[in-house]
Amino acid sequence: MAEVRRSGIVESVHHGTVVVVMPDGSVGLRRGDASQPVLPRSTAKPLQVLACMRAGADLTSTALAVAAGSHIGEPIHTAEVRRILRDAGLEEKALQCPAELPGHEGTRIKMLRHGEQAAPIYMNCSGNHAAMLAACVASGWPTETYLDPNHPVQRLVCEVVSELAEEQVEHAAVDGCGSPIFTISSLGMARATRAMMLATPGEAARTIFDAMRSHPEFVGGSHNHVNTDLMNRMPGLVAKSGAEGTLLLATEAGHAAMIKVADGGPRAVPAIGLAALAAVGIDVGPVSELLTASVIGPVRIPDAVHVTL
Repeated sequence: MAEVRRSGIVESVHHGTVVVVMPDGSVGLRRGDASQPVLPRSTAKPLQVLACMRAGADLTSTALAVAAGSHIGEPIHTAEVRRILRDAGLEEKALQCPAELPGHEGTRIKMLRHGEQAAPIYMNCSGNHAAMLAACVASGWPTETYLDPNHPVQRLVCEVVSELAEEQVEHAAVDGCGSPIFTISSLGMARATRAMMLATPGEAARTIFDAMRSHPEFVGGSHNHVNTDLMNRMPGLVAKSGAEGTLLLATEAGHAAMIKVADGGPRAVPAIGLAALAAVGIDVGPVSELLTASVIGPVRIPDAVHVTL
């Protein structure tokens, strides 16, 4: 799907799958086997949050954004996660995601200078875990086992994924944060994304996407984060990246794209996603330079990514 060129020489290539579902439900673009099950990783977070809302989690707009996002541990992020837990009557020790230092460099350096240690709340999935815990409290489910694939909150996540993707989940794996992650095809993820974007305003599914667009800094970080930067620069767009070369994009009109790069590397993923949207007629002018650039942020490559869709 993309080449990496150094001084005019093709040095590396990225294979993978990309699919775009149009507002009317038809497939506007398909490259690779979009019916092959994949692990959507953090692109599935909006679906997980939808399950939490169905279980009764009462989350504000900023809480929805940080729960559906992959934050970098800035003070605004950890404060919001603590508020979700506090409103549910829980303490930080209820979080079962791994202990990490913040991804945000300034916060991380400040912590290290003060001798502070890694903690689960700084892990980029802590907002997502806090939402699951809030759902458990709202429904009277145990919080100690919320990461068990057979826990009611995870069974509900599986149901939501299958319902919106219009496919049956075939397998459950363990994500990097310890949460179950359910396999679904790239086409299924695009269908689910379209369904959330085209939900009636005020419905839970649409509320999540509206929160992400209203508070993009909670979905990623204040700067140099692919999700936040794309949504800030293309108003109306929803962007949610995930580990191992995954990305979902959705336009306000209801176009939904899912990208999975086979080698798991992130550098070409935004360019592939934007090229896919452009191929079905979406104006990506505000971020056009990213069509030939590596990931947003400090990582740069010597020449450029060239998408070959």
